[in-house]
Amino acid sequence: MFRMGTDERMSNDLAGAERTRLQGFGGHSMVAPLKRVIVQRPAPPANVDDWRAYGYTNPVDHAATEAEFDAFCALLAGAGVDVVLQEPDDTGRLDSIFVYDASIVTDEGAILTNPGKEIRRVEVDYAESLYNNLGVPVIGRITGDAILEGGDVFWLADTFLAVGIGYRTNQIGADQLSTFVRPQGVEVIRTELPHWHGPDECLHLLSLISPVAERTAVVFSPLVSTPFMQLLNALDWNLIDIPAEEFATQGTNVLALAPGKVLILEENVGTRRLLEAAGMEVLTYRGLHLSHNRQGGPTCLTRALWRDTAPPTGTLEGGG
Repeated sequence: MFRMGTDERMSNDLAGAERTRLQGFGGHSMVAPLKRVIVQRPAPPANVDDWRAYGYTNPVDHAATEAEFDAFCALLAGAGVDVVLQEPDDTGRLDSIFVYDASIVTDEGAILTNPGKEIRRVEVDYAESLYNNLGVPVIGRITGDAILEGGDVFWLADTFLAVGIGYRTNQIGADQLSTFVRPQGVEVIRTELPHWHGPDECLHLLSLISPVAERTAVVFSPLVSTPFMQLLNALDWNLIDIPAEEFATQGTNVLALAPGKVLILEENVGTRRLLEAAGMEVLTYRGLHLSHNRQGGPTCLTRALWRDTAPPTGTLEGGG
């Protein structure tokens, strides 16, 4: 299943990698070296009770959030990443800081989403304005009854996009996404997400799994669907199961800065040990206000604009 000839694959990948270098955006990967990333300054609350509408754990301490955000950006810059800083969204749009959800970046341009969390749909226009300012083409937008959030989408391989179907992304959203990426030779692979704690819970596909190196990911396997787990196993993925107690502290929310070099929240010491035992370099950041209160980790806080995709190491093949 999912086979492509080696010569054809290498030709396509090399052409795509060269194109992303020239244009400064793209890279169909979750782990290739991160060259440019979009982050957005936190918007201040409009009212003291805004945090309730967003389902946060506690009231927002804006000054403390800004301090953690500045340290987070400095860490990215110190790791050699070009940080594209977007100014705060309108006052009161607290979730807008999670820029991963409003768009998907491909080698041909950005695709704007339509969040399942209705209060967040206004964020997409703000994302579009940034892409226009950066000169990044917008090649599509999810509309109508279709819903899709970036947190439910990740590159399984350069020609395969995994999409989680749940309360934030529906089948129609995955279908629309497919029409935008199919011309690039990309296939959408769907997987069902669990009910978990219901529609108010922020549970994305990337809440359950995060790639950290080629065909290697941290995972919270109890919540991953059986068909998706079977697919990963068929494709010879190495899965690192995080400690169960660190699922609540976003142990599965890991940002790969390069293959085998990752960024995680500092509380997840068990996950860090597992990653280091697997030969990974692990950087940590403090996110009490930035991440834990808002339930969004380092992947949520960033939108990879350019990953420098390397020549392929093999073909994407699985058993029949």
